Amino acid sequence: MELVTPGIGLIFWQTITFLIVLGLLAAFVWRPITDALRAREGFIADSLDAAENAKKDIAKLKEDNEYLLKEARIERDKILAQANEAAKQIKEAAKEETAKITAKMTADAKAVIVSEKNAALTEVKDLVATLSLDIAEKVLRKSLEDKKAQESLVKELIKDIKVS
Repeated sequence: MELVTPGIGLIFWQTITFLIVLGLLAAFVWRPITDALRAREGFIADSLDAAENAKKDIAKLKEDNEYLLKEARIERDKILAQANEAAKQIKEAAKEETAKITAKMTADAKAVIVSEKNAALTEVKDLVATLSLDIAEKVLRKSLEDKKAQESLVKELIKDIKVS
């Protein structure tokens, strides 16, 4: 039972040894350990600050990105509206130009038709006048006394006109 109940000398020397080891540890080991812990704590705090700043920067970049996307959409809508308006104006101008050309062509065609009609009427009038003169000349040359003979001659001449 000696080991279970140590003597006073053993307790004394163990206490002295413990105090010496504690003093040596406090003098040489405690300060580097606390300095390392403080450095580690500072590094962790700096890392947390950097992570927080990075998070803020990412949020700021997201906001900027959303703003730029919104501006791009607005610009796209403006460009599309301008393009649609330009297309509409071009289409209207083309319609107007087509209408002008069609009206001009119609007017020209009508003028040609009227001119041709007038020329044809003039030609028919000239032909009728010539034929009338020919008939009158032939009637006067024959000097028919009989009215029936004159009528048959006129009918015969009219048939000749229709045939030719």
